[in-house]
Amino acid sequence: MPLAKDLLNPSPEEERRKCKLKRLVQQPKSFFMDVKCPGCYKITTVFSHAQTVVLCVGCSTVLCQPTGGRARLTEGLTPCSEHCNCPQP
Repeated sequence: MPLAKDLLNPSPEEERRKCKLKRLVQQPKSFFMDVKCPGCYKITTVFSHAQTVVLCVGCSTVLCQPTGGRARLTEGLTPCSEHCNCPQP
């Protein structure tokens, strides 16, 4: 078992497990995502760690609910990805 550890080239799995401030390159774990409402098909931008209930602008459907950390999307909702051909707001 080698005692020397390469600090300049850590493995991706090791970096993923570290705290966001102790990584080699610091970056936040939060992000913004576009969510399409299943009722009116409008796209709403939602913060991943939202602290309030996010409602749809068109039909007032609950899109996500806050938890202690990351917001929980309502059942049946999926975030739109970049390759989705939805019209952007």
